[in-house]
Amino acid sequence: MKKEIKTDKAPQPIGPYSQGIEFGDFIFLSGQIGIDPDTGSLKEGIEGQAKQALENIKKILESCGLSMQNIVKTTIFLKNMGDFPEVNEIYAGYFNPPFPARSTVAVKDLPKGALVEIEVIVHK
Repeated sequence: MKKEIKTDKAPQPIGPYSQGIEFGDFIFLSGQIGIDPDTGSLKEGIEGQAKQALENIKKILESCGLSMQNIVKTTIFLKNMGDFPEVNEIYAGYFNPPFPARSTVAVKDLPKGALVEIEVIVHK
């Protein structure tokens, strides 16, 4: 049986989807962009947006009593693959080895003009 994951400490969905869904021992979080939940505004630049997207993920997981170390798979969507090195550096600061499995994909556009979106799969 699936259960909705929801917290006010991260941005609310901008469409007909949940922040996350718990199903068995797994949690699937919807992609997070760099929206500051306090202001509702997208952070400036790739650094600000990548950090905020990861902070949003962290806050959702904390609301479930979990941490970034519970993440087993991430997918990163980048508007500009030239931002890959900077996002890697920021991303590395949120994890310890063994790092989650990961895919990074270049995309034409993201919601609200975001530069990066990150989604994760979590094991409880």
